[in-house]
Amino acid sequence: MTLNAITTPKFTWFPYEGFTFCLGLSEGDSAWTSGHTSAAFDDAVGKMTVSGTMEQQARTAYAKVLTILEGAGLGIEDVVRITENVTVSGIGDYEDAVAVRKEIFGEHEPVVSTIIVERLVRRAAFLEVELVAKKGGGTELLVASEAREAGTWQRSAVKEGTDGAVYLPTMVPVDEHGDIVFAGDFVSQYAYCLDKAADMLDRAGMSIDQAVTTYDYSTPGTREVYRKTHRVRKERLGGAGVYPGAGGILMSRLHHPESLVAIDVTASKHPLELVNPGWSRYDTLTYAPGIKAGRTLYMSGFAALDMETQEALHPGDIGAQAEVTYGAILHLLTYAGLGPEDLLFTTEYCVESALPDYRAVAGVRERLLSPPWPASTGGICKELLRPEFLLEVFPTAVYPEPAAEATA
Repeated sequence: MTLNAITTPKFTWFPYEGFTFCLGLSEGDSAWTSGHTSAAFDDAVGKMTVSGTMEQQARTAYAKVLTILEGAGLGIEDVVRITENVTVSGIGDYEDAVAVRKEIFGEHEPVVSTIIVERLVRRAAFLEVELVAKKGGGTELLVASEAREAGTWQRSAVKEGTDGAVYLPTMVPVDEHGDIVFAGDFVSQYAYCLDKAADMLDRAGMSIDQAVTTYDYSTPGTREVYRKTHRVRKERLGGAGVYPGAGGILMSRLHHPESLVAIDVTASKHPLELVNPGWSRYDTLTYAPGIKAGRTLYMSGFAALDMETQEALHPGDIGAQAEVTYGAILHLLTYAGLGPEDLLFTTEYCVESALPDYRAVAGVRERLLSPPWPASTGGICKELLRPEFLLEVFPTAVYPEPAAEATA
């Protein structure tokens, strides 16, 4: 069984052929959508446009991703995880989007990840939504509490989805009342988020040692002390002998005005296996280039880095940086016995200053990737941890199901 691009005549917002991403991918009884805003093609002006309030945009974005799921034979009750990418300018009205989500999903409660982005590719967009679904809605490992739980931004369950993937809500440095903890102390806030994730996994019958990725979002002012998270991660992660994949993105502000970090943690029910094609730089780091768990290859964020010298390559040229970035991803895929057709998802973060040239990345993807094209989301960040970087990509791939299992 292999990945298939989801198509549906009911998707009328724009002609989706010709892009280097798909509307979504399906495999068996599971599906993953690309991130979608409320953007639609306007015949009057001959281009894609976005308009409306947060509530209106949320309704359209959800209508789009649910239409894609319908094309895969799935519905609201099958959604395991929702990721809402909310712009800095839209934070003030975010509760309007939450109200729309609750109205749509009713008593069905997927895992909710909330990522604050500087802005989205469509400047007027406040919200981008992506879904992960599995027939039956996955397995609930931790029931959503009625009140906000310490360390989380909003009410959310913890669920197991396809191939043993376990999703947690976004971890933020707030207590059960929504008040900030360790104000002004980035390292302590980082440790708090990891500890809350560990506690949540423990109550779900798992361990933080089973984490496969930890993607963190912090503010530009933390760059000078970011290296101090090495000790925090070394003390808390890698207990199973393998550190998770990781990535770090900088936004001008996060969920709470005093929040210096937010962390998304994904874990797996399968044993973890390090995947490293020989990049020695990872020998002393607290994250791995790739983690194989079951049939899924989870990966760290990649940017235009020379893996031997650790030099940032092609400053100021996002197209050339995309070549190096996707080249490294494909190198890791090849080493793991996979190809570009096995890419399940890519999340691209482009720095705000490079947005005018972001289109160059699509040309690189067209040459290096291939159908069915990965499900994808693109967000704009303020900066990246290395100031020379203009692009960072978080990729995930999946191994084809063995023929014997597929026909059993």
